[in-house]
Amino acid sequence: MAEDKITGTLVFTVFTAVLSSFQFGYDIGVINAPQEIIISHYKHVLSVPLDDRKATNTYAVNRTDSLTSVTPPMDSTPTYLAEEEARQSVGLITMLWSLSVSSFAVGGMVASFFGGWLGDKLGRIKAMLVANSLSLAGALLMGFSKLGPSHILIIAGRSISGLYCGLISGLVPMYIGEIAPTTLRGALGTLHQLALVTGILISQIIGLEFILGNHDLWHILLGLSAVPALLQSLLLFFCPESPRYLYITLEEEVKAKKSLKRLRGSDDVTKDLNEMKKEKEEASSEQKVSVIQLFTNPSYRQPIIVALMLHMAQQFSGINGIFYYSTSIFQTAGISQPVYATIGVGAINMVFTAVSVLLVERAGRRSLFLIGMIGMFFCTIFMSVGLVLLDKFSWMSYVSMTAIFLFVSFFEIGPGPIPWFMVAEFFSQGPRPTALALAAFSNWACNFVVALCFQYIADFCGSYVFFLFAGVVLVFTLFTFFKVPETKGKSFEEIAAEFRKKSGSAQRPKKATVEMEFLRAGEAV
Repeated sequence: MAEDKITGTLVFTVFTAVLSSFQFGYDIGVINAPQEIIISHYKHVLSVPLDDRKATNTYAVNRTDSLTSVTPPMDSTPTYLAEEEARQSVGLITMLWSLSVSSFAVGGMVASFFGGWLGDKLGRIKAMLVANSLSLAGALLMGFSKLGPSHILIIAGRSISGLYCGLISGLVPMYIGEIAPTTLRGALGTLHQLALVTGILISQIIGLEFILGNHDLWHILLGLSAVPALLQSLLLFFCPESPRYLYITLEEEVKAKKSLKRLRGSDDVTKDLNEMKKEKEEASSEQKVSVIQLFTNPSYRQPIIVALMLHMAQQFSGINGIFYYSTSIFQTAGISQPVYATIGVGAINMVFTAVSVLLVERAGRRSLFLIGMIGMFFCTIFMSVGLVLLDKFSWMSYVSMTAIFLFVSFFEIGPGPIPWFMVAEFFSQGPRPTALALAAFSNWACNFVVALCFQYIADFCGSYVFFLFAGVVLVFTLFTFFKVPETKGKSFEEIAAEFRKKSGSAQRPKKATVEMEFLRAGEAV
């Protein structure tokens, strides 16, 4: 049908939107490659000159002599104080580096709640333009960090970039979900994750020492995310606004029709208009849906719990732990340049996300998610066995290495891309912005918890750490099998019926009054 074809305007618009996702991925990966260089720069900026350090030690010795009856040897006290000062300096540098990394996630958590609100307040296009101002500000701070107090500028820049990424993690999936035809909604929604992993891969490549990851150019590497931000800001002026936003939120039918005609490449947009009319009728009494209402309203409770569980499954699957261990495992396997093997993992990441784009409309969302989770479960088992037996059998490192590549492949087939756009399919126009914001916050919060706790868990569990993740993956797999409906090619009313069936409410006696009340309240999700 004419409505379901891929038009030039649709391709251009989706490409422009996922430039934000590319920046998201770039900001995630860019800080890793120059880690040692940035730390050494922190040490250089914060180090105390040798003469000053001697003076400090002499003063400390005099203070010690005057306050105590014990006079330490003159040759040992300065050494002790210097060592103590060195330990404090190492602690300070570690803290500053941790802030440089984690401030990004904190910014993302804070801003993720405001993406849907900003999209409703300004419209999807203007909201992305406003968000880009944050991206540019963060990029400029990091780009000029070498010229000033680098630790302050990098931490501030990473925080602001996190705010930007928090906003777009809700805005981009919402915008793409609203402009995509029903039959292409999954494939186009997956492009958010494809652009994200592409950004990670590009940051790894240009972060190599002979490109930008060196002492002379690392600040340019950090500030380079300004380029896609500027490009997107220019291209957004040529993109149509979301027809659903225009028709349902602003009630501007003429503008909505014009936008639809541009996106579909046809004057016949009856099918889309009819679908939006139904959404508008449902959303008539739900102008604003609060977070509390998502959990207290029976029609929203099941979808929001499933949405949150999908994002928790993505983050608690152990994917960040896999990336944490990959370099050391590659080193154990005898690879002289493990950084290139890590880039190989990034390439696998991107390739299998592209595979997901091709499969999601054929195999379905639920099926791919289940396939991915089951594959990841077995990979974590093999990974764990390889790590446990590594001391006895050196070839086990290759088992673990293979498990890494397969784990990433299964992750990007399903659990990586699907949660981001599937949430938008669960909800109609009224609750969608709040639900997307809450889901994005959940993703960022879980990401932060994993980043904060993984090292402690790994230290406690040792080589058995991935057995723990295998158990977690199994729990989420069972939850997906019993509670997550298939949404491929279905309208919002049909998806709502699937949720009622999963929750068992379809077996209850149906009363006409209840059905009419349900429709009037706009509770079809």
